[in-house]
Amino acid sequence: MKLLNHTSKYLAIILVPLITIWAFIFYYAMLDEIYDSLDDGLENQKVLLLQRLPTNPEILEHQDLELWSHSITPITKTYHDKFTERYADTLMYMLNEKDYEPVRVFETKMVYNNSYYKVKFITSMVEEDDLIQDLITYLVVLYILLMISIVILNNLMLKKIWKPFHSLVSQLPNFKIEKNHQIKTKDTSIDEFKLLNASITTMVEQSRARYLEQQHFIENASHELQTPLAISINKLELFLENTNLSEDELKTMASILDNLGRLTRLNKSLLLLSKIENRQFTDEENIDFNQLIATVTEDFEDLASHKHIQLRIEDDYQLHFQMNQDLAIILLTNLIKNAIVHGQQHNIVKIIIAKNSIVVQNYGVEESLDANDVFSRFKKGSSDKKSTGLGLAIAKAISEKYAIGLSYHFTTAHNFTLIFPDRR
Repeated sequence: MKLLNHTSKYLAIILVPLITIWAFIFYYAMLDEIYDSLDDGLENQKVLLLQRLPTNPEILEHQDLELWSHSITPITKTYHDKFTERYADTLMYMLNEKDYEPVRVFETKMVYNNSYYKVKFITSMVEEDDLIQDLITYLVVLYILLMISIVILNNLMLKKIWKPFHSLVSQLPNFKIEKNHQIKTKDTSIDEFKLLNASITTMVEQSRARYLEQQHFIENASHELQTPLAISINKLELFLENTNLSEDELKTMASILDNLGRLTRLNKSLLLLSKIENRQFTDEENIDFNQLIATVTEDFEDLASHKHIQLRIEDDYQLHFQMNQDLAIILLTNLIKNAIVHGQQHNIVKIIIAKNSIVVQNYGVEESLDANDVFSRFKKGSSDKKSTGLGLAIAKAISEKYAIGLSYHFTTAHNFTLIFPDRR
């Protein structure tokens, strides 16, 4: 749910109890004003009646409340002294409505020509049922109008206010530090957005600086290691060519050369792994994996022939995927080479291209490998001293970079499966 809609949802929820409380307060305040106004009108009728009495003494004979809207009844002095004015609500039959309607009654007393009278005044009043019904109707209309106004406000004014924020958010999904992307911030007068823009800009600059430092360190460290290793290997090879050594000494020197060669390969593999994890392979293109598998498999024909292993490709589907070509070659090379190296002689290595997947299958030891450790660094499935134990770890790093699923399972064969995401 978008932030604006999220805000509108809570406003809609909060407005319900607020309007309800306001309705109760307004209702009783309005009733109080209505009663106050009616009572003032009834008292005014009393004043008018007293003013008319000297000129219209026949008013004292008005005793029909329904006819005159007032009635005058003679009372004794004792009753007069004990009587107190009061207001009351009652029902009276209305001919025009043909029903009983609420009226307000004012009972008071007066003295005229040494005679004592009780006087009743009546006036029509608002029906509370109708008042409540109308109030609810207007409140519902008010609530709807408020919500429409809030939605319009959110989608016009607030959307404009939040424009700097949405500009930042829209850039983040495509931001890649390895491609030196820049985050463009919009000018704003809002302090919070100014702080956000400054924080994002500072964070990007610091992250970019650290990324470049790490990249340069890896490259420099690899170069500084590679050079002395190459010099050491060359000098040892020259030494072996120009010196007569015993058999034991030759074995020792050969072991040293093997270890130096393994260290060289390990250095290259670690450098490649670091580059993959730091996303230094930025160029991408649409890779035809059917053609690429055919090319890589052809390069391994000699190794497979040496181990008496047959390479077989089953490509019932055409598989294309957008990624870096060098990494695609390394991914397939490591999986296919791993299958050949650990495969049994006089058997097959099968590469199956299915819809959005590739399976590299080989027949090695007749037991399952640990699926949790098979892609771990320096985890070797054989005692081959030339192996760095990083081949499958590199394949896993490449697959994770492009959200490709790489998994292992064992049936009668060892299966390494690549599941490609559907990016259509």
